[in-house]
Amino acid sequence: MRLNRMLLSVTLVVVALVLQVCVLARLQLPGAVPDLLLLVVVALALVYGHVSGALIGFGAGLLADIAPPADHAAGRYALVLCLIGYLAGLAKPDNGQLRTALGPMVVVVGAAVSTTLLYAGVGALVGDTAARHVGLSNLVITAAIYDLLLAPFTVPLIMALARRAENDPLADTSSGGTDVASGWLATGTGLKIGNQRGGLRMKAARSRAARAGRIKGVKRL
Repeated sequence: MRLNRMLLSVTLVVVALVLQVCVLARLQLPGAVPDLLLLVVVALALVYGHVSGALIGFGAGLLADIAPPADHAAGRYALVLCLIGYLAGLAKPDNGQLRTALGPMVVVVGAAVSTTLLYAGVGALVGDTAARHVGLSNLVITAAIYDLLLAPFTVPLIMALARRAENDPLADTSSGGTDVASGWLATGTGLKIGNQRGGLRMKAARSRAARAGRIKGVKRL
């Protein structure tokens, strides 16, 4: 992963985890807790792809596993978010830009449902049956609703930040000259400079011709 990707991903993951633990978890909402950390992983995976999405998901999940007040085995949520980040990264378009907002919202709902089911499934394998007592169906429905309501305020912003971090000048120059040339042609900078230079030359020629005419007129007199 590039350095700008790592710095942005670490910053967003830490901020999301702090907000989730200190704010969202204390709202005492019925059912599941809004998973801001999941939305960060999904948004970054939609921009960076499945490989980076899996790495970011694993790091975010591992940080959530060891951060207090974690009450489950370490590595459980890391495995879940790693899979979710990989699958969400597969939905990244080839051109890197999403045409409609429907795609990310569908990915968010699928990620919320899959995360809850996978987390409960991994917990059942290690002997954690807390999801059964709370009600798995209730957790799935509330997780999908909460994450879908929170997604429009977070996912587009995170994706915009990720794209801006990818389009820095160093990355553009190292990627090749084609994109830089097309950017200059698209903005029309070269044409404007050429027109300005041509206009200045025409003005200079006209001024010289006018001066010459005035001088000739003086000599005639």
